[in-house]
Amino acid sequence: MDFRIGCAVWAYKEWLGDFYPKGSRATDFLRLYGERMTCVEGNTTFYSIPSPEIVQRWAENTPDTFRFCPKLPRTITHAGALMPQWRSALDFIELMQGLGPKLGPIFAQLPPKYSPAAFLDLQQFVTRWPHGTTPLAVEVRHLDWFKPPQAERLDALLTQFGVGRVLLDTRPIYTWSNPADDPQLRSERKKPRVPLLPTATAPFVLVRYISHPDLDRNRDFLAEWVDHVGQWLAQGLAVYFFVHCPQEAKSPAIARYFQEQLEKTGIAVPPLPWASIEAPPQQLGLF
Repeated sequence: MDFRIGCAVWAYKEWLGDFYPKGSRATDFLRLYGERMTCVEGNTTFYSIPSPEIVQRWAENTPDTFRFCPKLPRTITHAGALMPQWRSALDFIELMQGLGPKLGPIFAQLPPKYSPAAFLDLQQFVTRWPHGTTPLAVEVRHLDWFKPPQAERLDALLTQFGVGRVLLDTRPIYTWSNPADDPQLRSERKKPRVPLLPTATAPFVLVRYISHPDLDRNRDFLAEWVDHVGQWLAQGLAVYFFVHCPQEAKSPAIARYFQEQLEKTGIAVPPLPWASIEAPPQQLGLF
């Protein structure tokens, strides 16, 4: 089964003592991450474009089966229309080839202001993308993309070219009734509240699960995802499942919990490397 699970980043100091051994150096974070998870979202490329030398080090410091799913830089996706940035997009695609077989789908996160009025721009961008060498996924945030007929129009375009529709699930962090319970109160970048349309438009599925810091508030949602992932894998689709959290320190343990639920259900997912590493005592205190 082609299933991979991971987080949004690997360089997170608050993971020391739980996810990473206490005293680990920042230069070892990616290697340690690759010994525990099977993919990473690579959110870092959204804010800063790495040099070819850095990309090469990323490839050298991860296992052969590891995958990076880098986000297109915001200078491409958040500067208005996409096509005026096409040359920059090609440069980024070429740069990411330095990851070799460890390059998974690249994904374009479009801002809330990018509405279906820009459909022709998106269509041109998707049409020109080199799908044969580099898979693409698209995340939309303008609410009109989730309503008919625009939702069907978008799915048809993505399906035609084998482009994934990023499945962003923010339900867990919007289940509170008292504003004081909002898990994003201290978050610098709040996630959008968008509908979830769990459809597959490509040979792969890319899920971004925004977890609640309290594990109990995730159980029902993750049980739904177990069913979805099981069905997609049975259909021969590859699945990339990324766990985020307003309190990022909790993300690895929630990802591990989801892996365990898949295994308990009997879904033949590859083992999580982290499971072969003895968890430190602090792991029990994450929840």
